[in-house]
Amino acid sequence: MALTREQMAKRVAQELKDGDYVNLGIGIPTLVANYIPPNIQVMLQSENGLLGMGAFPSEDDVDADLINAGKQTVTAVAGAAFFSSADSFAMIRGGHVDLTVLGAFEVDVAGSIASWMIPGKLVKGMGGAMDLVAGARNIIVTMMHADKDGNSKLLTQCQLPLTGYRCIQRVLTDLALLKIEHGAFHLLERAPGVTIEEIQSKTAGKLICPSQVPEMNV
Repeated sequence: MALTREQMAKRVAQELKDGDYVNLGIGIPTLVANYIPPNIQVMLQSENGLLGMGAFPSEDDVDADLINAGKQTVTAVAGAAFFSSADSFAMIRGGHVDLTVLGAFEVDVAGSIASWMIPGKLVKGMGGAMDLVAGARNIIVTMMHADKDGNSKLLTQCQLPLTGYRCIQRVLTDLALLKIEHGAFHLLERAPGVTIEEIQSKTAGKLICPSQVPEMNV
């Protein structure tokens, strides 16, 4: 069956490496903060000016003034630093973020991403996504494999306005973990109980599948 949002965040957290500086985008990516493996240390960075973001707070620990870029209340770990948004974006644009985890509307076989607007709908703004896809050393997208009507969101070419061009290396959906390489999606893992055939039927872009695809450990 398809992964829940929490399971998706848990699987993405397994991609973190000890010592990484990591930016988490709005939506599913923010949940990754709750699943950081206990044997590693990472520093979570937020565009609004926080380095050292922790997990979401319990009701008793909520501080209304301590928020992430999506205006959700968060916690701060020991050694956290607070600074201006300008300094935060200088950090991103200077290439000091090792990994960013972003949501998306569409991703294509070239590694391009559309994540910031759907024509005809209310647009709140680009946020930090365009800077992140240009400045982060590694990018993982986490998203639904298909929309509510069953249409694939993994395409031959993005149809929506782009956030970044040829910049995405990996995609984690509710059905599969894939890498993007040589103009194709390469299936690495599948969600427990999800068949290769289902993933194939919901992937519009070129998909390469090995003969054996392991299930995710979530």
